[in-house]
Amino acid sequence: MFKSLREKLKSWIKKPHEEAGLEEPVKTPNKKPPVKILKKKKEKAKKEEEKKEEEFKEAEKTEIQEIAESELSKTEKAVSRFNWFKKKLTQEKFDELFEELQLILLQNNTAYEVVEQLRHSLEQKLIGKNFSETNLQESLKQSIEEILQNPPDIIKEIKSTLSAKSPFVAIFVGINGSGKTTTIAKIANLLLKKGFSVCLAAADTFRAASIEQLQKHADNLKVPLIKKDYGSDPASVGFDAIAYAKKHHIDVVLIDTAGRMQNQESLMNEVEKIVRVNKPDMTLFVGESITGNDAVEQARKFAEKIPISGIILSKADVDEKGGTALSVSYITKKPILFIGS
Repeated sequence: MFKSLREKLKSWIKKPHEEAGLEEPVKTPNKKPPVKILKKKKEKAKKEEEKKEEEFKEAEKTEIQEIAESELSKTEKAVSRFNWFKKKLTQEKFDELFEELQLILLQNNTAYEVVEQLRHSLEQKLIGKNFSETNLQESLKQSIEEILQNPPDIIKEIKSTLSAKSPFVAIFVGINGSGKTTTIAKIANLLLKKGFSVCLAAADTFRAASIEQLQKHADNLKVPLIKKDYGSDPASVGFDAIAYAKKHHIDVVLIDTAGRMQNQESLMNEVEKIVRVNKPDMTLFVGESITGNDAVEQARKFAEKIPISGIILSKADVDEKGGTALSVSYITKKPILFIGS
């Protein structure tokens, strides 16, 4: 009885593979990889690691070698440079070095005479000396300073003159449009701030509106202006201004003059007369920085005609070269007192 029951139960509970008409799958046991395969993998990984390490060492070695070669090259260059500096500067080498400097100086409005003077000065300082014993830049600076004239202290000069006589008289000369009238107003303003009393003289009786221009400056500064009609003798205007200053105990008289080109003989004779009649304590040439070698020639001609005390260079704010100042001072052998805009 129990046997038949068991058979029925077997028929009711069938396995999935039997229902699908499939044979019972064969179970594959979980087997570990053989020891030989594991050993080969470890050996392969080790070889790859050793290869990478070898490549790293090779790269490191190459980098160290490159650094060493680079440092060696620097050392060789330093030794070579040191040996070069131990050499003496010959005339031939100096001429080679100065050629470039000469071109720069000429391009920057430096007169040829000044360039030659600098060459001579530098030759004396440098030729025959070791490069290690010379400083080219410092030598050039010294040579330039030797050319420039040391300017006097104009305030001290005025005080010194006033202790002996009064007033102190200054005449301003120069070519047309150089900025004499504006410069006079600036100097007057400076002197007023230093405690001096000032009067102006409009001795430019030639240029249209010159008297009106100076009158405007005088009004702004609140100082007297001595003037006459256009066409009047400019020397007499200065003379009257000096007499006015003496009478009213004014310290300084600043005399404006008409602009004139250095090649205008009659006008140059006129400025000579103004100086001769008024006997100034200071005659100042006003030139434009931007005119370059023209300013040098102008200053030379004025200095030949009248005794120049000093130079004022106007429009220096737009002069990028600077050679004019060096050249004018050398040619006239006079100091540059002021640089103006």
